[in-house]
Amino acid sequence: MSSTPAAITLVPGGAGQKISVNAVPTNSFAGMVTVTIAGLPPGVTVQPATLTLTPGTSQTVTVTAATTATAGSATLTLSGTSAALTHTATVAATISAPPDYTLTLSPTSLTIVAGAVGAPVSVTANAVNSFTGTVNVAITGLPTGVTANPATLTLAPGTAQSTTLTASLSAAATTSTVAFTGTSGSTTHIASLPLTVQATQITAAPDVTTYHYNIARDGLNSQETILTPANVNSTQFGKIGFDTVDGKVDAEPLYLANLTVAGLLRNVLYVATEHGSLYAFDADTNTQLWKTSVIPSGEVTSDDHGCSQITTEIGITSTPVIDRKQGVNGTIFTVAMSKDTNGIYHQRLHALDIVTGVEITGSPTEITGSTPGIGDNSHNGSVVFDPSQYAERAALLLLNGNIYTGWTSHCDAGLYTGWIMAYSETTLKQTQLLNLTPNGHMGSVWMSGNGLAADSSGNIYLLDANGTFDTTLDTNGFPANGDYGNAMLKLTATTGKLAVADYFESYNTVSQSSQDLDLGSGGALLLPDLKDANGVVRHLIVGAGKDKNIYLADRDNLGKFNPSSAPMDSNIYQKITGQLAGLNYTTPSYFNNVLYYGADGDALKAFPLTNAKMATTPSSLSVARFAHPGTTPAISANGLQNGIVWAVESSISNLAVLHAYDPTNLAHEFYNSSQAAGTRDGFGNGNKFITPLVVNGKVYIGTQTGVAIFGLLPH
Repeated sequence: MSSTPAAITLVPGGAGQKISVNAVPTNSFAGMVTVTIAGLPPGVTVQPATLTLTPGTSQTVTVTAATTATAGSATLTLSGTSAALTHTATVAATISAPPDYTLTLSPTSLTIVAGAVGAPVSVTANAVNSFTGTVNVAITGLPTGVTANPATLTLAPGTAQSTTLTASLSAAATTSTVAFTGTSGSTTHIASLPLTVQATQITAAPDVTTYHYNIARDGLNSQETILTPANVNSTQFGKIGFDTVDGKVDAEPLYLANLTVAGLLRNVLYVATEHGSLYAFDADTNTQLWKTSVIPSGEVTSDDHGCSQITTEIGITSTPVIDRKQGVNGTIFTVAMSKDTNGIYHQRLHALDIVTGVEITGSPTEITGSTPGIGDNSHNGSVVFDPSQYAERAALLLLNGNIYTGWTSHCDAGLYTGWIMAYSETTLKQTQLLNLTPNGHMGSVWMSGNGLAADSSGNIYLLDANGTFDTTLDTNGFPANGDYGNAMLKLTATTGKLAVADYFESYNTVSQSSQDLDLGSGGALLLPDLKDANGVVRHLIVGAGKDKNIYLADRDNLGKFNPSSAPMDSNIYQKITGQLAGLNYTTPSYFNNVLYYGADGDALKAFPLTNAKMATTPSSLSVARFAHPGTTPAISANGLQNGIVWAVESSISNLAVLHAYDPTNLAHEFYNSSQAAGTRDGFGNGNKFITPLVVNGKVYIGTQTGVAIFGLLPH
């Protein structure tokens, strides 16, 4: 008798193993041989159970282990009988453990935050004993408010799949054990995941996505519930942090509440630097979330062109703007200036994801422009935008899907004119272009960092700097050559083309421009609807510049130009003279029918409005005077309650000081950062044209090396 192989391995529930059996004839044996098999352990069967062999001709039997077979070893004895002759052969049989699998989870424990992006859990079925089946996984034990997506999994051995666990905003803080139950046939295994849910406190603070809180540029945060006159004092309030960055912070920081970054719901502060970087900081922990340089590889930030206005480098000067609804997560837009290895200057519009800091597809776009005209830097009848001649100081305006930019010069040097350009926020392609002095010179847009303002009808407003104004008017009262230097302007793009819809020029605008007394050194503010003494609703704009006058104009009729000096500027709604002690490089703020102005070297002054008219003298003024360039205040309040006027002494050569005033009486100072002992609240020298950001119980101030943070002191 012979049998092959000499040994077999049986897998419970697996395929049977074949044994070849032969009766080898000797001495001319020719009888038939009957074969039986003995020694089969429980659960092991053989098919066929017996054989009848013709000598020399092998036959095959199949040995199979049922799923109930017990792992172990046995000797199978194959007995061949023919008449009185009996011979045997043996086969060693090993019964392996049954096919099985294990479930593993990664991570092995998990913490998720209510309202945050879900966290993935990877699940793997690992084959044991040649397991080849599929495993169906059910997920149970999820606490209220937590979901798994997908809710079930079907696994092939060795191939991981993931489900994402997400806690809704309303999910309560809890700890639990989530069961991942795998089933394959009658085999079941469970992998357990300890899960912690952290509840999230939703921040009630508003987003601050643009300069001075809104496109009216009124400087008011009316949703401040933390800072009050009762707690803003040197005992309870002071400097609590500093976000260090890689360059000067000339732009106003921006703020988003309740933004999910890196899986956590956070409040985020955005900071732009003159070194060409954008930062995102956790506004509650001061942790840097990301930093992105928008200066292309091989380029550097621009030099200062010998101008002290922005020095020593020019990268990002203007306040960016944010659209939380644009792109995958939301987008922050900024303009940066740089210089390449050939000495060529570039101005580019960049668009970055607010969560990751990564530039979106199509970003950046090179800023270029030309328009018909014979003004400065014109060639063959076209005025050409030379990026080396300009800086983007005015804060960006986002309006109706377009990013608006305004361009200024380097200390009035070189050949330049007044450019305003618009780019689509979705494509970053140029959509609109307007030159305010196409047949003249100068007339730039800077407003000491304030942005173009806009009303609910989509009209845009600004104050233009000194430059050419055509005193010869057409039949509609507009300058014959389209030059609007030193003007208060209303622009419209309702026809798809940006154009001047209305304007105001002072009676002596030409002499003011020649003396560099431009209106465009200050920023414009759009007042809310006010009723005059006759009950007529007025739509007003206010602005002031270097001539020290405050101009209050009717946005429905700015007044155009009247050269008559008897009386002076009778074409404007109201003109306040003799009340600003210095040149104005600031934007006012508005709260509860009062305007607040802080001119160069002057006190901060309050001008009430009654019946849509400004008081001709201030109702109160601060004891402190604000050195060059003055102060652009910000106001925090909870509705009309708990108002605080915030103002910064911010001079390049002097220590900066933060002040907090009573809006009803500026002589009453709640706090200033010099009051605390020693240098507890000191934050270094100031920067030029700095506007504080007040939101969610904190005050953020741009400095030469970062952002100083003020708030309630730890108990």
